[in-house]
Amino acid sequence: MRTVDLFCGCGGLSLGFQNAGFDIVAAFDSWIPAIEVYKDNFQHPVFNRDLSEKEAYLEVAALNPEVIIGGPPCQDFSSAGKRDESLGRANLTLSFANIISQVKPRWFVMENVERIAKSHVLRAALEVFRGQGYGLTASVLNACYCGVPQSRKRYFLIGHLDSEDGFLEPYLIRNQSKKPMTVFEYLGDSLGIEYFYRHPRSYKRRAIFSIYEPSPTIRGVNRPIPKTYKKHQGDASVINESLRPLTTIERSYIQTFPSVFKFKGNKSDLEQMIGNAVPVKLGEYVARCILEYIGESSSSTYSLPPIQLKLFEKASSY
Repeated sequence: MRTVDLFCGCGGLSLGFQNAGFDIVAAFDSWIPAIEVYKDNFQHPVFNRDLSEKEAYLEVAALNPEVIIGGPPCQDFSSAGKRDESLGRANLTLSFANIISQVKPRWFVMENVERIAKSHVLRAALEVFRGQGYGLTASVLNACYCGVPQSRKRYFLIGHLDSEDGFLEPYLIRNQSKKPMTVFEYLGDSLGIEYFYRHPRSYKRRAIFSIYEPSPTIRGVNRPIPKTYKKHQGDASVINESLRPLTTIERSYIQTFPSVFKFKGNKSDLEQMIGNAVPVKLGEYVARCILEYIGESSSSTYSLPPIQLKLFEKASSY
């Protein structure tokens, strides 16, 4: 299916859907550092566009997408941000909803932080979607049960024209693994360490983690161990000279970007775009659930080739 990615960042959601077999025909963002990385990793075009502009939908509509995916900026909802919807970035969720209502793809997928579920702007967006005839499935997924070695809860809203609400929920639930994926299960001992430091938001929280558990959420901040840091009772190890934070590229691996994915730019920008990205395998998980639903739905108008039907059988392996 022809797919367009809005607020694409460096491409985590695009790559996940592409890996599942979706045809990504274009992407849009307005942050130049992320756009430059995106260009280096995909064959289709990425456009520098302010999607809050009234006429932005025209460029999207011209691509005739069957599917629109995207993660509008989440800083105004995030626990790492100010949690203030009046700052303006929350309105980009409504911009996403308005583009959907004007382009009317058969499908859309919107990703955001868990906290958006309590926001006023989401309620307004849901009214827009329902007013256009979309059946909606809303789900908070923890990435560590979806093929990602990271405890990261994210809100997904999946819309399909003329479907019932909750249509995808059984697929999103049943394909999850029964236990969380650890860093070691995904990367083995390739990091060359057993423990690592992740700078906490508060020193009331632990900061030292083991590769034999899921990584904590990869954020846009990556700092060295302060000389004044005192061991937390929940830390997985004592503090010693070999303890270190993950490197920028190691953090991209935890976000399930492949080793062949090319990153360029200054360290601050790279840390931010990697922390903001949708984990590739999490995007792929949602994409495969959609394909499985299409394959099993007798009312679907789509006829899938055998190669995609085989992908459904792999969904239970997450």
